[in-house]
Amino acid sequence: MSTTWFVTGTSRGLGLELTRQLLAQGHNVAATSRSAERLVAALGDADRTRLLPIELDLTDERAVAAAIAATTDRFGGIDVVVNNAGYGFLGAVEETSDAEVRNMFEVQVFGVWNVLRAVLPGMRSARRGHIVNVSSILGLTAFPGWGLYCAGKFALEGLSESLAAEVAEFGVKVSLVEPGYTRTDFLRPVSLGLPAATADGYRAIREMTTAHQAMPGTQLGDPAKVVAAVIAVASNGAAPLHQVLGSDSYGLATARVESLRGDLEAGRELALTTDVSPADPQ
Repeated sequence: MSTTWFVTGTSRGLGLELTRQLLAQGHNVAATSRSAERLVAALGDADRTRLLPIELDLTDERAVAAAIAATTDRFGGIDVVVNNAGYGFLGAVEETSDAEVRNMFEVQVFGVWNVLRAVLPGMRSARRGHIVNVSSILGLTAFPGWGLYCAGKFALEGLSESLAAEVAEFGVKVSLVEPGYTRTDFLRPVSLGLPAATADGYRAIREMTTAHQAMPGTQLGDPAKVVAAVIAVASNGAAPLHQVLGSDSYGLATARVESLRGDLEAGRELALTTDVSPADPQ
């Protein structure tokens, strides 16, 4: 059965592959990008009869609302939203400027919020719909040098968990997908930000940055398989809230769970001392 998808960040990487697969399966796709021309060119000879390319700045709330309205007018409604737009950033917390922090959150958090505000009234009214927020394994765990990117993805995780609980009664499903390293442009200059100025002493982060810049083409994850998994999540009414993708992502996530459990147990004795005691003076 044909469904209508609204997908952000579609001119390259997972967003582009998702658009290709959805069109090939006969779905309607409203595909947003900062350059509709680049998106159409990247799709090549794909059948575009069910495609609505939209040039969109996700940080422009009115433009996002207009894009949702245009999609509804064209296809009669929206079944699935995939918030995929984003980019990486490698640098120490100390090195990351105010502008770089704000730019990241504009895309990773505020842009997503704009889409949610625009699409949720229609989904609540229809009492159906599925929102898929593309996070990362770095939304569940953190590493040196990835502080800004992790901050954005951790925020997306918290937003999504609250949203899932809020809209469940309306028949709207929310899923987070958390891929590991995948063979896309994510670590290439077009998708990886670096600090405008670096600080002395962060030699390990400089070495890690060089290693990551040499990584494209060697990552474990297959983008076509990752996208197929995203489609499966959106098609499965029983999909978990958190869906890690990739054996690397699964391994890192389970290690994080064990680490957190260790911290909780290590701090248990002190934690239990802060409750109000019946014997305490009021």
